[in-house]
Order: sequence, then structure tokens, then C-alpha cells
Amino acid sequence: MPVKAFLEGLGFTVKGEIGGCDLLAISGDEAPVVVIGELKLSFNLELVLQAVDRASACDEVWLAARISARGNGREADARFRNLCRRLGFGMLGVSQSGEVTIIVSPVAPMPRKDTRRRSRLVEEHKRRQGDPAVGGSTRAPIMTAYRQQALACAAAMTEGPRRPRDLRPGAPKAAAILQDNVYGWFARTERGVYALTQAGWDALARWPQAVADTEGAS
Repeated sequence: MPVKAFLEGLGFTVKGEIGGCDLLAISGDEAPVVVIGELKLSFNLELVLQAVDRASACDEVWLAARISARGNGREADARFRNLCRRLGFGMLGVSQSGEVTIIVSPVAPMPRKDTRRRSRLVEEHKRRQGDPAVGGSTRAPIMTAYRQQALACAAAMTEGPRRPRDLRPGAPKAAAILQDNVYGWFARTERGVYALTQAGWDALARWPQAVADTEGAS
């Protein structure tokens, strides 16, 4: 009833359970706008799938559900809201007191592209050697381009301590990798010279590397 009243306040004539739709709202214009409302006690994937099934039969689809009292429902999930925006669906939240609010309008603009994130993805793709990480794997460290360069540094150090400049051919960011020592694989033995720690040897045992030619390194 709160959703029915809300749509009626917008000038629609609303009736329930027509053709399998929870609500069907029609404007009184000469060229009427047909709105289908799908209702659930909470926002979920099934509600979205129902809306997808109804979308071809109307001008607008509104998803309506109760707002979580704890504030941790799908309505608080930006991914869920962006999905509705991309599909062109509206979202109505119903409070415990029956108040209806618009969470997403069916004419809301598409989510803006994150150009910085896109650039980071492209850069990582370019820097990564081969395809060492299986998509969808879990509980295992991902073989990033950074980890690949760190392993290249570690492999070169199996023959003894090295300076960052000695490692640059196989690891362009060697200086930063050794100084930051994110994985704890390296230890400074003297000014500008680094050696492997036990963690570094353990990493090479886990991810064996071909030792790069370091002939001429000082």
C-alpha cells in the first residue's frame, strides 16, 4: 500500500497483480506511461531478475523493498544501485513506518567511468609478464607485476648481495622495491647493498625463478 500511494501521488492509476506484475501503474495521458512495480521484503538479485523479465512490457520498472533497519541492506550497496542505474530501473525504499523514498530514479544518469582506475588496470596489464594469475583464484597471493619484479630481484640475489642498479635490467623499479621491502624479502647489508632474507628464499622456493644474467654486476 505505501508504494501504491506513492505512485498515485505521482498521478498514476495503480492496480495490483496484473499479468504477474506486483503493481501496474498507468498515467492518465493520451499516450499513457506504463510502469511496472516489483516488490520484495528486501532488495535482492531475484527482484532484479523479475524486473529484467518485465522491462520489455512497460516504459519504466520500479523495484521496491523495505529499507534495512541496520542500514546494511542492498540499498546501501553502491554496486546494487549502479546495477539498477545501468539497467534503467528505479529503486524505492520503504521505511518501517511506511514512508517511501526514491533511492534511484529510472532516468538516473549512468555511473561515470573511473578513468584513473581504468588507467591503473591498463598499466598493470602492460607491466605484467605473461599471464601468471588464474582468474577467479582465491586464498593465494596474486602474481602482480610488482611481485614479479620483486621475485626477479630475489632471484638475482641468490648469487650474493646486489645494488639496485645491478637489478634494473630485470626489474626497472628495483630501487623502490628494495627500499620499501613490502614482502620482507630483502635486508640492507651496507649502504646501497641488499641481500636476501629467509622470507626471500622461501618466496623463491614457492615461485622458482630463472636467474638473470648479472655478469658485470658490482
